[in-house]
Amino acid sequence: MVRRLLPWLAVGATALTVHTAWNLHRLRRPSPPDGDVTEKVAVLIPARDEASHIASTIDSARAQRCVPRLSIHVLDDGSTDGTAAIAESAAQDDPRIHVHRRPDEPPPPGWLGKNYACARLAQIAEGEGAEVLVFVDADVRLQASAVAALVRELRDGDFALVAPYPRQESVGWLERLVQPLLVWSWATTVPLGVAERRQWASMSVANGQLLVFDARAYAAVGGHAAVRGEVIEDVELMRAVRSAGARAVTVDGSSLADCRMYESPRDLIDGYSKSAWRAFGGLAGSIAVNYSLIALYVVPALAAVFGRGSVRAWGFAGYAAGVAGRILVARHTGERVLPDALAHPASIVAFVVINKISWVRHLTGTAQWKGRRLTP
Repeated sequence: MVRRLLPWLAVGATALTVHTAWNLHRLRRPSPPDGDVTEKVAVLIPARDEASHIASTIDSARAQRCVPRLSIHVLDDGSTDGTAAIAESAAQDDPRIHVHRRPDEPPPPGWLGKNYACARLAQIAEGEGAEVLVFVDADVRLQASAVAALVRELRDGDFALVAPYPRQESVGWLERLVQPLLVWSWATTVPLGVAERRQWASMSVANGQLLVFDARAYAAVGGHAAVRGEVIEDVELMRAVRSAGARAVTVDGSSLADCRMYESPRDLIDGYSKSAWRAFGGLAGSIAVNYSLIALYVVPALAAVFGRGSVRAWGFAGYAAGVAGRILVARHTGERVLPDALAHPASIVAFVVINKISWVRHLTGTAQWKGRRLTP
């Protein structure tokens, strides 16, 4: 059985890698404008227990070039680690920075914490007449030209939403296994050209670490209130935009921003397990995707190691195709290439295990993040 399947698996992995190369070739890479951005831009930073990151995030936001009408709003969502004090210290000598403290209390029924914090930030920005809303996670560091480049992309393409993917910084062993899959997954499977041309909601790809909205379009689709209970709110926001007939686009943000999402194996597992169950449209979809990934990228590697003759040859071909895809993505996004790409089968196994943990926690109601339980 495996002997008969291996050629097909190798061909399938190769086809997906060719698709990856095409996607990366056509992926938009925003560049800064020649002059200043004339619109009023609000950088919105929701923060909860981010004392180790918030200062560098604020510093990177305040260093933005070519955005003279910039305001920065930090919402401290009940932090217990000094996040608010650090943000307020940064705001003392910069009138563009505003810190808003909120008590440590559960969000309203039906809301998840981050979604509620973002909605409140947007309300503040809209009240001061912001024309562009830039949502930035509290652990993201922006390059000095990032906001200007993304606003230019927003306006030149007549988009309601621009969704860049920052460069993912991976340090620990589990980060290095799992984090590269964040970009690799959609670069390999989603036809970005079709997604942009057709604006199909089902092909939405976004990363909540950094989102840039036209303020009027954001309000028109209901903003974060429209996705108040969604754990993958970034993708759902893009779907809402496209479903409303507006335009949204995924772009390469690896040269504009970087982020280290998780600093320990436990944080990474908790972080992904809070949302991975929602990624594939239900339990049946998760099972189908997980088994497909194992078949395409783990079985050939095992055949290359333990097989003989043609089994080993086809196994190596399939393994090499998977590694090639990882190398393409890593080189394009500035992530570590080798030896990490060689461990692609182990990355897939790690992801499948985390996906299983996510489903168990979701079904038992034990998933939580930042000290708040996520109700299934």
